[in-house]
Amino acid sequence: MYVNLFFVVAIGLYLTPITIAQDSTAGPQRAQCAFPDGKDVTVVYFSPRMNGRKIFGGFVPYGQVWETGDGKPTMFATNTNLMVGGKRVPAGKYTIFTIPDMNKWTLIIKRGTGNPDLPYSYESSELVRVDLLVRRMTPDLESFTITFDQRRGGCVLNLRWEAVEASALIAETK
Repeated sequence: MYVNLFFVVAIGLYLTPITIAQDSTAGPQRAQCAFPDGKDVTVVYFSPRMNGRKIFGGFVPYGQVWETGDGKPTMFATNTNLMVGGKRVPAGKYTIFTIPDMNKWTLIIKRGTGNPDLPYSYESSELVRVDLLVRRMTPDLESFTITFDQRRGGCVLNLRWEAVEASALIAETK
């Protein structure tokens, strides 16, 4: 009797980490856009999963600052000066946040990197706020994803999750 109970508990403990690990994509994800002169912009982020949840307007509330990933800082680094959604961003390393809303998103590029805390209180450290173009996608995307699409010497930054894509044009400036 005790031997059977021991094996049931041992198997349960063994399988528990597997179930928890499937909740989000393990390890940081990386997206990069290279410019014609060899310079680039890179985003490093952690990717949460939907897991049956309503994401925007639910798990990620509308109108509130979101860490743009899985509760860890999302790094935005560039070795060249940029225009992001029409706003100047000098070469450097930054942390990004977003404010999702039903039809409008705002990208916040904050000076420096590190562990952000919520509620958000970094207004004095913000470099820029950029309006993002929002569109609906089908089908829903299970894992939060950041990608770049190459466009005429520049790129488009895409934030995708659930049925939402929020985007900004990025161009290198001299």
